[in-house]
Amino acid sequence: MSVLASKDRERAVAAEHIPWPQKSQSSCPISGVKARLRAAGLRPTRQRMALGWLLFAKGDRHVSAEMLYEEALRAREPLSLATVYNTLRQFSEAGLLRQVSVSGPKTFFDTNVSEHHHFYNEEDETVTDIPGSMIHVSGLPEAPEGMVIASVEVIVRLRNADGEDVTTTKRVAGAHA
Repeated sequence: MSVLASKDRERAVAAEHIPWPQKSQSSCPISGVKARLRAAGLRPTRQRMALGWLLFAKGDRHVSAEMLYEEALRAREPLSLATVYNTLRQFSEAGLLRQVSVSGPKTFFDTNVSEHHHFYNEEDETVTDIPGSMIHVSGLPEAPEGMVIASVEVIVRLRNADGEDVTTTKRVAGAHA
């Protein structure tokens, strides 16, 4: 494991120990966002704090950058779409989010960073979690020399049962499982 991957894993583990969202009514939710960002090695800027609150206050969810941008506008947060994209990328690199690429440029960001898989509904473009223990992958090829398989992610594509087959897509993912 590289030093960078080890450091990323340490940040993700540290961030997991901060309750999200805050369970105690006496704790300040904004302090929880700030603590989580700092534990992940990110400076709690105004933009990160606002987007962190929008992302994590509602529990586990899957959002696109455009969805989060719309939420920020409704919350009267003066952010650009570019800022939302950059912040989502930073949160993903810090281990706070997991990217789920479902088709072409369509990417969702998952607040649940534990090992699991996804259903993707092609008709309404929604993503739903599948517990990691429900799917068993076998027969993986050997990794090329000097490489190791970091993770395997399964996306099961769904559409209405109108006589057509439901397709399953498997892909080997990057650093996040």
